[in-house]
Amino acid sequence: MSQDFKIVFFGAGAIGGSVAGWLAPYYQNLYLFDQGEILRALKEQGITLYCSEFPEKKETVRVNVIESLAQARDAQVVAVAVKNYSLENVARLIREELGDSPLILSMANGAENQKILPKYFSRVIYCVIAYNAWVDRPGLIGYQKKGPLIFGTPDNKLQEEMKSLADIFNRGVETIITDHLQDAVHSKIVINLANSATTLLGHGFQKISDMDLFQDIMTNLIYEGVQIIKASGFKECRLGGMPSWKTLWLAKHFPKFITRQLFQKNVRKMVISSMAQDVVQRKSRNTELDSINGYIIQLADKAGLKAPYNRAIYELCKKEFAKPDFKPMDVKDVWKEIQKRISSG
Repeated sequence: MSQDFKIVFFGAGAIGGSVAGWLAPYYQNLYLFDQGEILRALKEQGITLYCSEFPEKKETVRVNVIESLAQARDAQVVAVAVKNYSLENVARLIREELGDSPLILSMANGAENQKILPKYFSRVIYCVIAYNAWVDRPGLIGYQKKGPLIFGTPDNKLQEEMKSLADIFNRGVETIITDHLQDAVHSKIVINLANSATTLLGHGFQKISDMDLFQDIMTNLIYEGVQIIKASGFKECRLGGMPSWKTLWLAKHFPKFITRQLFQKNVRKMVISSMAQDVVQRKSRNTELDSINGYIIQLADKAGLKAPYNRAIYELCKKEFAKPDFKPMDVKDVWKEIQKRISSG
């Protein structure tokens, strides 16, 4: 790749928009592609970013915009910032328009992108996103903290390409290259398990009626996820300021009067998840439920683990999210459903 290669972001939602917004002031040969209201907002207003700790301090960045993939035919890098449920169609579209010439940077959660993208492209770098972000309206994006991003490949190839790309991304946001991509991917999946539960329980949209039960559900769900990941052969990869597996172990095994303060601290950090944005705000039936929670259930089955918390949350979400008038459940009702599965063995 040349020293000033063209980077095109396909998708300017929470992740694509925030990363591009951080990078654009420091790298001119960067372009965004999207459609509809998002495209209009990018052209007219650029991207406005703010940190949740300082919502009054908004920063607006002007960005280069392309309106069709035909304008990306000379791009050396395409950063694909869409979720896994859209990835197959997007990958097919990019391949039809651009062929196999660009380097692909995948910015999706989970491991499903590692099955989809190699069907269409020979050079793919995977990016684990170690921060939370959300879209208030097209072009206005909030974030919990700035980065980091973790680059890697399953076979640890494309090292020169990763270094060149990381050098550019580091101008705007901390970017790390890992030799243990799968550990990083699966460590992030464990944290993403919380998105389903907080969406199902309406965290951020309704008052949680019993904080003890909320702590029990969240702690057991995520700790159980750690056990599934470990049984599947993956190791911990520390991701930014996300809770360590040791912290999750302490939360599971220590009394609540010891762990409540730490739990409340982490709850205060929680923002509206991408799953909640899909289900509650956009009223969409497309979610990451299968690529995150469903994937964990598959790993549990392979490892011979019962995983009652993860199965209960997955089955409840599957059922409730399919309703056209989805309404978050009360934490007490969710707890009853979990106990049914535990008692039935």
